Amino acid sequence: MKHIEIYTDGACSGNPGPGGWGAILRFRTGEKVYEKEISGGEAGTTNNRMELTGVIEALSALKEPCNVLLTTDSKYVVDSITKGWVYGWQRKGWRKADGKPALNVDLWQQLLPLLQTHTVTFNWVKGHAGHPYNERCDALAVQEYTKHK
Repeated sequence: MKHIEIYTDGACSGNPGPGGWGAILRFRTGEKVYEKEISGGEAGTTNNRMELTGVIEALSALKEPCNVLLTTDSKYVVDSITKGWVYGWQRKGWRKADGKPALNVDLWQQLLPLLQTHTVTFNWVKGHAGHPYNERCDALAVQEYTKHK
């Protein structure tokens, strides 16, 4: 399988409010590195929805199963997957441990099959801390939400 690096970020002006997401996909073959930037946005959304959408859109852009190192500043996304919360919500009929409905079920239902197609390792980075790809993804996300203001 190809090894792909993916960087994602989501942003919202107000929460809820206009939002955007950005992603960078990197693939290295020999000395050559290929990069692709993708982004999008919505008029009325939340930050967590945009974080999830960036991950979904980036993984959906892959044309074949890949080994992916996915870097994001979203603890919501990383912890929900790596700590197994989303799988518990799914088992409980999309209910959280406190019995309240899980949020963003429609997006989690899109993401989970992608995580079965690809081998994804999640890497969390602190947002707005100078990571060049995280900063670029943030700029893409902000650019997108300004289109929806």
